[in-house]
Amino acid sequence: MARRRSLPARLLRGLLLLCCALAATSVALVALLRWVPVPVTSFMIQDRLGALVAREAGYRYAHDWVPWQEISPHAAVAVIAAEDQKFTSHRGFDFQQIDRALTAAERGQRMRGASTISQQLAKNLFLWPGRSWIRKGLEAYFTVLLELLWPKQRILEVYLNSVEFGRGVWGVEAASQRFFGRPARQLTRQQAALLAAVLPNPRRFRVDNPTAYVKNRQAWILRQMSQLGGVAHLDRLGARQ
Repeated sequence: MARRRSLPARLLRGLLLLCCALAATSVALVALLRWVPVPVTSFMIQDRLGALVAREAGYRYAHDWVPWQEISPHAAVAVIAAEDQKFTSHRGFDFQQIDRALTAAERGQRMRGASTISQQLAKNLFLWPGRSWIRKGLEAYFTVLLELLWPKQRILEVYLNSVEFGRGVWGVEAASQRFFGRPARQLTRQQAALLAAVLPNPRRFRVDNPTAYVKNRQAWILRQMSQLGGVAHLDRLGARQ
C-alpha cells in the first residue's frame, strides 16, 4: 500500500505544480504576443480603473495600435536615444547603468533610472507600478522572456504602442494624433524628439505645453539621434532577428 504524503509535502507539491503552470502560461502568452497586436496592457487597465474610481474630471483615454510600418522611424530612434542607447546590443539589461544606479544609491544620491526599453515594456505589459523586490523579480523574468522570444524590432514596436506620452494618452499613434493632428507615420524628427522628451514622467511633463526642461531635453535627444546615425541606426535591429 502506497504511503500517503504528509500535508506539508502535498502543499509543496501543489505549490510547485502551480508555479509550473503559471510559468508555462506566461511563456505561451509572451510567445503569442509576438505575433498579434497588443490591444491593452496592465498599466492601461490600471490607469483606466484608477480614473474611474477617482471620478477624474477631464480624463480621456486614447490608444490606437499601429504596426511597425505605420510608425515614423524617427519615433523609434528618438526613444532609443532618450531611454536606452544600448538597446540594439544588450540582452535586456544594461549592467553598466545598473552598477551606476547602485553606486549612486550607496552614496545617498537620488536613485537614477537604469531600466532598459525591454524592462520598461515587461513592466507595462504585465505588472504594476512600484519598487518591491517581488515586482522587480517578475520584471526581470518577463524581460528575459521578451528577449528570448521576440526580435528587437518587435520589442520596440510594442513599446512604442504601449508607452504613456501624457495623461490617458497611450502609444505613439494616439500621441501623434492628440498633440500634432497627424498619424504616427508622419512624425518629424523634432516631433518625435519632443514625444520622447516627456517619457521620464509623462504625468509631470507635457508635450502640448513643454517647459524649458522639456525643450532642452528635446534638443539633447535630437543631438543623440544624430550621433547614433539617425534612422540608419535601426538597421542594427536586424542583427538579432
